[in-house]
Amino acid sequence: MSTGTGNTLLARPRCGFPIPEFSLAGYCSVFGFHGGCKSIKAIASRTKSSKQATAQLPLALPPPHGTSKMKSFAATFLTLVAAGVTRAAVTKRVTCATGQTTANAACCVLFPVLDDIQENLFDGGECGEEVHESLRLTFHDAIGFSPTKGTQFLPSLGGGADGSVITFDDPETSFPANLGIDDIIDAQKPIIARHNITPGDFVQFAGAVGVSNCPGAPRLEFLLGRPVAKAASPIGLVPEPFDTITDVLARFAEVNFSPPEVVALLASHTIAAADHVDESIPGTPFDSTPGIFDTQLFIEMQLRGVLFPGDGSHPGQVESPLEGIIRLNTDATLARDDRTSCTWQSFVNNQAKMQTEFRAAMAKMAIIGHSRASLIDCSDVIPVPKPVVGKAHLPAGKSMHDIEQACATAAFPTLTADPGPQTSVPAVPPS
Repeated sequence: MSTGTGNTLLARPRCGFPIPEFSLAGYCSVFGFHGGCKSIKAIASRTKSSKQATAQLPLALPPPHGTSKMKSFAATFLTLVAAGVTRAAVTKRVTCATGQTTANAACCVLFPVLDDIQENLFDGGECGEEVHESLRLTFHDAIGFSPTKGTQFLPSLGGGADGSVITFDDPETSFPANLGIDDIIDAQKPIIARHNITPGDFVQFAGAVGVSNCPGAPRLEFLLGRPVAKAASPIGLVPEPFDTITDVLARFAEVNFSPPEVVALLASHTIAAADHVDESIPGTPFDSTPGIFDTQLFIEMQLRGVLFPGDGSHPGQVESPLEGIIRLNTDATLARDDRTSCTWQSFVNNQAKMQTEFRAAMAKMAIIGHSRASLIDCSDVIPVPKPVVGKAHLPAGKSMHDIEQACATAAFPTLTADPGPQTSVPAVPPS
């Protein structure tokens, strides 16, 4: 085939691209670009259609003259080829039978699951009780893994984020730390049965979808491909609110989480509520804005505790700063411990930092017990959350004098209080 410039194009030269015969074969061998062809072909293999990728590349190139010019030309040419192929890989989308598009055809199975979850689990897309419980379930399932507590013949215990909490709900729902999770498991099981999805994938997918319903939340990563759990997680791997901070941090360190990552994970409590810490007040939230993924948890946890919101003190509970919210011992201690207090305080008026670090910590937690390389990235199926509502503030009736400063290296940010009478927080209603 002639281009009209005297350069003959090969149908498929060594690199597998329609390029001038003098250019790549010669440059790769003569001028030191021996890995050039191989590198470009490797990039092309990341797409499903190298023909579409190469369609964006130049079909004819003028022959340069002089050794230095040829070397420069070769380098530029290889860069253009790589850029063209990479661009094609990034922009290619798959249209599913349902009409939605995604980056990977394997992710198409998730759109019907998404619709079912939003309609029948989350009441049409609310950030309510089932979202709180689904998010809790992601953690209780994933943390059920230990690489050190096994035996000589079975050194690790549990499968991590594998859905064993559903597949083996008996015995896992009977574990003391899992008190109350049987309700959300019972709500999720029928949806799993209607779709081609493993319990391990569903638990993490439902959690990510639920979080997307809460204004201010980050769009969480979701990876598809967890196999069905082969065994139940053993008892004793889920931290409890009455555990010491040293024990909590040690449990997380077993699964390679640092103290700052533990604090980041606890951002989940900004859209959470407790049913069983004090059963006289079910649905009691941990901060004053349980329907918004904001930084109020990190602010209000630093307020001086003055009351118990229910019928008195219970194991794992400490005094709360406001009527209508409950405070866990572990949360309060993490906010004040030298190992974690400055990380805690860093989220107080930094919504973007909280979002970014929570997303990273959740992505890490969601693949405990799995290899990232074995899973498929379907994050683009997760809806984009709405922006945060409001800004960081002290609850009405509180002032900076009520803050218990804990971080030794930075002052607590100055905040203003909402106007009006002292804040009292209503319970999160059941669906």
